[in-house]
Amino acid sequence: MHLTSPFIADPATPDTSLLLERLSNQISTVVVGKTAQIRDSLACLLAGGHLLIEDLPGVGKTTLAHALAVSMGLRFARVQFTADLMPSDLIGASVFDRTSEGFVFHQGPLFTQVLLADEINRAGPRTQSALLEAMEEQQVSVDGASHPLPAPFFVIATQNPAEQLGTYPLPESQLDRFLMCLHLGYPDPVAERELLTGADRRATIRQLAPVLDGAQVQALQAAVQQVFAAPALLDYLQALIAATRSGAWFVHGLSPRAGLAWLRAARARALLDGRDHVLPDDLQAIAVPVLAHRLQPRPGAGRGRAAQVRAMLESVELR
Repeated sequence: MHLTSPFIADPATPDTSLLLERLSNQISTVVVGKTAQIRDSLACLLAGGHLLIEDLPGVGKTTLAHALAVSMGLRFARVQFTADLMPSDLIGASVFDRTSEGFVFHQGPLFTQVLLADEINRAGPRTQSALLEAMEEQQVSVDGASHPLPAPFFVIATQNPAEQLGTYPLPESQLDRFLMCLHLGYPDPVAERELLTGADRRATIRQLAPVLDGAQVQALQAAVQQVFAAPALLDYLQALIAATRSGAWFVHGLSPRAGLAWLRAARARALLDGRDHVLPDDLQAIAVPVLAHRLQPRPGAGRGRAAQVRAMLESVELR
């Protein structure tokens, strides 16, 4: 079936696989040398999650977010988070209209399909919480009235390292609202040379044509839910979740919501690979971006979060 209707009967059709490959390849022409991060970003968005990108300024976080939005045919808005940004600057506000003699709600930049929350940890906790509540509820409430957000709705937030000046680190409860956390890092020499000798990235983005539209994105999200997870696969996932809660690796284990998010991301990765079923490899491959920002290694572990997640994976036997 061609991906032209809001629904997909078979999530692993050749047309779907080719379309997703084309989408990934187009983004790779702008975000050079980051194929793995692009695939993880696509898996996150197709799984209906929100994405946090933590890295130094200037490594391509904003470029990735903009290229994703344009290539998926979605409306895009960027908000620079600063210490004086208020929740109403993001959500909007009710303003008295003399003609109607009543208050009229004026939507803020949050009412888009892809919102880039740039340097989210430079805004105060109140503004961070307002955004994260909208991410969770898919709506905002102003003066007692609820206003639904557009569908699909994705937040791609960027975060500077916590040691930089003027940052307000997101607490664990708010980090959990992000399905994945990615790190881009510096480009390798080949990719950096291509960046140095190529066209301006902003000009390149303006030349991109949408590969998908909003209805197709929603169709792919529905297809993700159809990807099959066998009972044996769920046994393996539960063993991994239990390992996080054992106390041997982390201070606190994964919540049920985090376990569901991990499975959803694995389903999305399987779809990107053209399969209609989840493999243990999918859970393993997506583990660090899904888990590392949620789990704190136990004291004395001697490893960072990502390394501790990998060590935990190796400790659980696949049966």
